[in-house]
Amino acid sequence: MAKVDEYKMFAGCTIGNRIPFIEVSSRKVFDKLGIKTSDAAFSCCPDPVGFHAIDHTSWLAMGARNLVLAEAEGKDIVSLCNGCFQTLKLVNSELNHNDQEKKKINDILGKIGKEFKGTINIKHFVEVLHEFGLEKIKEFVTHDFSGLKIACHTGCHYNRPSEIIQTDDPMEPQKLRELVAAIGATPVDYDQEFICCGTGVGNAEPEVGIQILANKLSSAIKAGADAFVVICPACFQQLDTNQKKAGTQSNNTFDIPILYLTELYALAFGFKHEDLGLKFHRARLSGFLEKFGLKEAK
Repeated sequence: MAKVDEYKMFAGCTIGNRIPFIEVSSRKVFDKLGIKTSDAAFSCCPDPVGFHAIDHTSWLAMGARNLVLAEAEGKDIVSLCNGCFQTLKLVNSELNHNDQEKKKINDILGKIGKEFKGTINIKHFVEVLHEFGLEKIKEFVTHDFSGLKIACHTGCHYNRPSEIIQTDDPMEPQKLRELVAAIGATPVDYDQEFICCGTGVGNAEPEVGIQILANKLSSAIKAGADAFVVICPACFQQLDTNQKKAGTQSNNTFDIPILYLTELYALAFGFKHEDLGLKFHRARLSGFLEKFGLKEAK
């Protein structure tokens, strides 16, 4: 596979506006590995579910405008967000395979002096890290995570629809598990691993969404997980923010740390937790940090 000299980083709305510490860890990890990124004046992706369902043409046009910004520099996009990744990849695919839609969208883009050409690719950050090389990643690890057991959660939009996205095995994705193992931690098997976090259905049926979350948390804890690792900001917010609700609804108590993959990597690479904004997590990490030698016990 040809080496990419630089990516345009697409952080998306949720990370940038609600959980910016995720962007901090991502930039630190990419810089540490020597994976070059730069910014562009991207807008909302836009949302691959709600927005898309309301107005397909506007969804295509907004997505295409984002793609055009990266095309202008001849740079592929790396997305830190599952939803943004799905939108941009699907827009790129549809416009590259549907001349009628491409003409319609380019008529719209022409009003602001832009044209979609379809000359770049869109990558999920998990793909970029995996392609960097598992053995190469191991060379950057400075912290021993050999006793850490991780419940991996990829989320729904990471590899669906699989016939277009094609990031991973659609039924049992492996790349996140392999990336977790590369820094010395152990991915655990739990029966809810490939089940949704509950965010999507929770927008319409809150109790159902929370119950899905409770089932997932219970399954991972039963399997002995010390923490979750996620790769989607919506999943992160659901798992990190709603544990108390899930516990109340299911008569349980949940207090399991939720880490973005780039946060786990930053810790493994020797970055201090104080510099990663981990204090802003809702599910507190103090016990986790102390247990794994990242913070002195008080």
